[in-house]
Amino acid sequence: MIIKTAEFIISNTDPNKAPTTGLPEFAFIGRSNVGKSSLINMLVNRKNLAKTSSTPGKTQTINHFVINNSWYVVDLPGYGYASVNKTARQAWPVMIENYIKNRETLQNTFVLIDSRLEPQANDLDFVNWIGKTQIPFSLVFTKIDKISKGAVNKTAEAWGEKLKKTWDELPPVFFTSAEKKTGREELLGYIEDILKK
Repeated sequence: MIIKTAEFIISNTDPNKAPTTGLPEFAFIGRSNVGKSSLINMLVNRKNLAKTSSTPGKTQTINHFVINNSWYVVDLPGYGYASVNKTARQAWPVMIENYIKNRETLQNTFVLIDSRLEPQANDLDFVNWIGKTQIPFSLVFTKIDKISKGAVNKTAEAWGEKLKKTWDELPPVFFTSAEKKTGREELLGYIEDILKK
């Protein structure tokens, strides 16, 4: 897939105020500081479309970006630790849950996982929750350029072992590096396949 245009459309805290164009949406979510904004920028080939920050919790709203005037990338707030006030942190799960469970145009949610870390409780909790909703999602391991290939495989295997305890079938898995642009074609190809259905 060739990305010709990528534009910011709207940022809000109320899923009901999201665009009503009916275009398909692909959401990206992960724990704070997982590299979500960097991955989105890499994916759509724009340097500063999604705002990046070294401070966890930069994304505090639902952000819609229209791609090629035909589908949306949706940047969701991170979960887990973030240097924002407690009220904001408590509001995120409700906002995220309402969007994911009720958004009819949502085609797939990409759950980002830091490949450098063993399975974290908040990641596992979120993945198990979204699995129970029966909404399509994929796992995206980020920052694979920061560790060895063997270490990346070890993380992926640990995740597989955790999920197989309660899951019959594992979700699609992608391996990415925003810095090296690894996984870009695979992710875009996956999105393109969904759009063709």
